Amino acid sequence: MKRYPFFIGVRYLRAKRREGFISLITAIATAGVAIGVMTLNVVLAVMTGFEEDLRDRILAFTPHVLVTAHDASMPDDRAFLEGLRAMPDVVAAAPYVQGQAMLSNATNVAGVMLRGVEPVPGGAIDFGRHLRVGRIEDLAVTHAVQRDASGATVQLPGIVLGKELARQLDVQPGDPVNLVSPVAIPTAIGPVPKVKRFAVVGLFDAGMLEYDSALAYVSLADAQRFFDLGAAISGVEVRTDDLEHADAVAAAIGRAVSLSYRVRDWKEMNYNLFSAIKLEKTVYFVVLLLIVLVAAFNIVATLVMVVMEKRKDIAVLKSMGATRSGIAQIFIYKGLVIGAVGTVAGSAAGLAACELLRTYGFPLPKDVFYVSTVPVKIYPEYFALIVGVSLAICLLATLYPARQASRLVPAEAIRYD
Repeated sequence: MKRYPFFIGVRYLRAKRREGFISLITAIATAGVAIGVMTLNVVLAVMTGFEEDLRDRILAFTPHVLVTAHDASMPDDRAFLEGLRAMPDVVAAAPYVQGQAMLSNATNVAGVMLRGVEPVPGGAIDFGRHLRVGRIEDLAVTHAVQRDASGATVQLPGIVLGKELARQLDVQPGDPVNLVSPVAIPTAIGPVPKVKRFAVVGLFDAGMLEYDSALAYVSLADAQRFFDLGAAISGVEVRTDDLEHADAVAAAIGRAVSLSYRVRDWKEMNYNLFSAIKLEKTVYFVVLLLIVLVAAFNIVATLVMVVMEKRKDIAVLKSMGATRSGIAQIFIYKGLVIGAVGTVAGSAAGLAACELLRTYGFPLPKDVFYVSTVPVKIYPEYFALIVGVSLAICLLATLYPARQASRLVPAEAIRYD
């Protein structure tokens, strides 16, 4: 007897012929919940895919943790480096040099951010996986470049350019370029720009114009000589075993170095960008949740109409001893079944749509987006969150009709019916 509210609530889902309109509204409400849940799942999966793809591209050229001095440079302390490498969760730590310069050839000039790194694969920044031509190791050796039309050659150190930067300069691997320092060298005839020639040995494609058009890499030793740093460096780049451990590693390094150096993790360095993405995801979630809310109003309308249609049934049940809570539970179960069916159907449709997008891809214009297809990242916890929120909204939608049904007086219902 205690389970009668559930069975009666499910039974009311199968309306009689003369109640076909109520069945139609029930189907519309179920479809509305399903569409809302599906849309939410697909949009969150796509937004998460864009966020993680952007994060991976940024972290291919940005360290997980960055240690810098409060002024322009710091000593290249190998003992300090070994101490960082020995810390828990640290995979690699490497010095780097960074500064602004200009690149030129016979006809073109471009401003660049020059970075000097140790020319070994698997370092603190793994930009090697974005190399389309060449290897990181090519920065460690000199390369023969034709000096003039006579066929004479000269040995030049290597430089790796972004794909867009190479296009702006109209150079290809093997071509020489001139690296010009913005700081002039004082001479007897006046200040003279410092110029050093390099050979293009590699091209990388980050898929982001900010990097592809403005970054150039040389070996650490070449950068130190070019910027007259001697044995000094600009800072130390640290890579952790997990991105989520970066803040803890940065905090540990900060405690170890005290106020001697400035320590930042990748979240802090890109705080504005990822905060904006997080806010955008939240706004999308709230806006698209309104679809489920609209469907919930359909559930309210359906239950109100069922309560009006079943006044005599409610009166009979109360006369047989049904309690007010039992009557309320009948319509709560009915609404929850509608919401549950819609939520499950929407989740299944959303998962199928995400798998189709991930498998076959949705093409995007390369000149507008930094990716060629829509990135999709599925997280079960996001699906679970949407399921929980959807069911909670559907439950709230049942409370008013259930309360009205429970307050029905049997004598009045029978008298007017």
